[in-house]
Amino acid sequence: MNEPRELVQRLEKNPQLPKGNGEILSVYGVESCPFASGDILCSRHVLASSFGPAYTAIWHRDPDGDWHFYQDVPPRLGCARFFGKALADVTVLPIETQWDGPRRLRIVASGGIEWQLDLSSTLATCAMNLMGSLMPDTLWKNPTVLAAMAPVAGVALGAGKLRLTGRAPNGQRFIANPLSTWTVPSAKATIYGRNLGAVASLREQPKLGDFWIPRTGLFAIGRAFFDAFDPEIHSAATSRTDCAATDSSMSFANEPVSQSAGRSVADPASIA
Repeated sequence: MNEPRELVQRLEKNPQLPKGNGEILSVYGVESCPFASGDILCSRHVLASSFGPAYTAIWHRDPDGDWHFYQDVPPRLGCARFFGKALADVTVLPIETQWDGPRRLRIVASGGIEWQLDLSSTLATCAMNLMGSLMPDTLWKNPTVLAAMAPVAGVALGAGKLRLTGRAPNGQRFIANPLSTWTVPSAKATIYGRNLGAVASLREQPKLGDFWIPRTGLFAIGRAFFDAFDPEIHSAATSRTDCAATDSSMSFANEPVSQSAGRSVADPASIA
């Protein structure tokens, strides 16, 4: 199998959006990198986006349980577009990504975060990557199939609960396709000078909306599909502090996803 650096560099040379409706991302990143300090770091490196330019984001869950997003595009053009209601804050700043080896990645947020991680293959990741490469596109976009795959992958990877379909905190339905996966056995990071210590599995799994953060370190290359933004039912909040100013009084819990802004990604035909 090709090394992750090689795969990413190939995609970067010719970024392409997957076919589909709604809001679409071609993306790679760290699904989870938990540390002994109680901190969790994740990253999203978006190669192509249907609603804005390519971007990089770092997600940080601090030991108190608050989420802080750092991204190099305005909040509504990055991950905060989907996860804002669950965030303590979002900071816009330059972020640099560099491969120091075929399986070593370094991510630096200007003046704040320095993070280096190593990737590895296991029997489980190799089996999943082979299965993923053989799956037809229609199955990768079928919520029923993905709902059955997620718990199997969670057990195989030792990642705990996983979901590949669901609803983001701001109300959009999502479908996630991790087409190629590696583990993150080691990493080191500092946040504003504070050393996060060694990588350590999570005792309790946090989640953002229906998206569970894996218990162990994982890296993936893939794509994501979200409902097209509909101001009638989706929140425009980019953090908890501006929820009151941007949200209507509508509850997402018992409301269906509107089709007024395009077919929902929860409908397999919408992204086939």
